[in-house]
Amino acid sequence: MNHFQVCDTTLRDGEQAPGVAFTVREKAKIAGMLDRFGVHEIECGTPAMGTQEQRSISRLVTMGLRARLLTWNRAQEADIRASLACGITAVAVSLPVSDLQITRKLSKDRKWVLRRLRQAVSFAKERDLYVCVGAEDAARADEAFLTEFALIAQELGADRLRYSDTVGKLSPSETFRRISDLVRCIDLPVELHAHNDFGLATANALAGIEGGAALVSTSVLGLGERAGMAALEEVVMAARHVYGVETNFRVDMLPELCSYVAEAAGRNVSVDKPIVGSGIFVHESEIHGDGVIKDPRNYEPFAPEELGIMRQIAVGKHSGARILGFRLRRLGIVKSDDQLRAMVRHIRTLADGFKRPVTDRELLALSAQADREPAPCVGWKDTHERNCLSAFAARDRGR
Repeated sequence: MNHFQVCDTTLRDGEQAPGVAFTVREKAKIAGMLDRFGVHEIECGTPAMGTQEQRSISRLVTMGLRARLLTWNRAQEADIRASLACGITAVAVSLPVSDLQITRKLSKDRKWVLRRLRQAVSFAKERDLYVCVGAEDAARADEAFLTEFALIAQELGADRLRYSDTVGKLSPSETFRRISDLVRCIDLPVELHAHNDFGLATANALAGIEGGAALVSTSVLGLGERAGMAALEEVVMAARHVYGVETNFRVDMLPELCSYVAEAAGRNVSVDKPIVGSGIFVHESEIHGDGVIKDPRNYEPFAPEELGIMRQIAVGKHSGARILGFRLRRLGIVKSDDQLRAMVRHIRTLADGFKRPVTDRELLALSAQADREPAPCVGWKDTHERNCLSAFAARDRGR
């Protein structure tokens, strides 16, 4: 896999996710963060939507970002004029290339598509625009027609071709084959735009890069139509650690970037979300936690410090004496092996009842109880244990 560029489309495809609507201020902040992170291009909206969208795009143009700003357009002169009015110098001009969408969505034929392609690209290039030709639904297109479409775009002076797996139907192996074949047939740089309907977007994006795609579309947290698309954080970190591609991205910004986009989009970040989920560097089970204490590489694919965060060793239902001893020593407490084993039995029941790990404050209280009662009973129905659980629950309710 070679070096690749990122066209992030959080502000266009990401905002097309149902219920997502960024304000101008939010778009400006997201664009600024993406620029500092190091994306090469930001697809920033669709000017043909109207004056409000045009104002937000014009605001981004004035920010002096290093990343190229690109707008999405239908293959219509009016759309391209709207982009020009925003001060944009790069446009994506999109046309369906699958017979399904040509006939069932547009009620047209292939000749119409090629004619409209010629008109739109010629119009844009005459105005010195950078042109990305979008082949919508390319994954379901006749490959011979797609190649013809791409060669015409190349002949007209387009700057790249966007291969869109619009409904996320390709497998990684098929993505690799198709992109490899296309790259061999044309001289244009190819961008892969992969959707996530079958949960394969990140894998397909990486397979596309491996097959020769020079660019890949991403969005923060994978926001996008339906199930979304390839997630920026996943593509960048997988390229770095799975494929060994050295990049200049500011990966330490990912937690802040993802958190802000989630807030602006009104979405929650799952605890187990790859790369930026709050739980992915939390270790509770005894075997894993003990392995991480000995050497984090035992159970971590990369160091959390890369993202500017810290790992946690949690004490919960699946923890044992070694994890408990480690946590207590971090709190300045040393217990005998017998005391640790007795506390573990008690902690497992408490964690089971609370459905979460125990906190440091609760550990301190349990440690003090262990000193007073060196051999606490084990069973859930034991009075001592039931009273302890009730006390913690009452404290939580009183907060």
